[in-house]
Amino acid sequence: MDSNDNDASSTSVLFVCLGNICRSPLAEGVFQNLVHEAGLSDRFVIESAGTGAWHVGEPPDVRAVIVASEHGIELTSLARQVVDDDLRRFDYVIAMDRENLRNLERMASATGSEAEIRLLREFDAEAEGGEVPDPYYGGASGFETVYEMVVRACQGLLDRIRVT
Repeated sequence: MDSNDNDASSTSVLFVCLGNICRSPLAEGVFQNLVHEAGLSDRFVIESAGTGAWHVGEPPDVRAVIVASEHGIELTSLARQVVDDDLRRFDYVIAMDRENLRNLERMASATGSEAEIRLLREFDAEAEGGEVPDPYYGGASGFETVYEMVVRACQGLLDRIRVT
């Protein structure tokens, strides 16, 4: 870690989607769970945020909460919007789709951020760099599909961080 405010011995990861109520809180919860299972909780700072402000202060979508709960994961964060300081504080800023990736890259360029900004599914061996689709306007089955993608990609991200 370079010039961020987190503990120098920790790695900080911020998961980002549009509204911060579906994909990014799910990724935050999954990654926290994987890190916990690996016995590395004390080495990570993990949060999520959205590029939009529509849902600031709201809990995750109930469908995301249900899917996570069915897999033994609790989603506890409240939605917040990405701020410039996030791009200085976090080592990894992980976007769910290309539109959010472009928004984050523009913000990073303006702030001089050195964060590694990537798509989550770049770390999913089955995805070939695809996007995590937004399940918000679909049914509950879309959340399960997104959960499965997020688990694979978060495991790949954790594996990548552990070797660097």
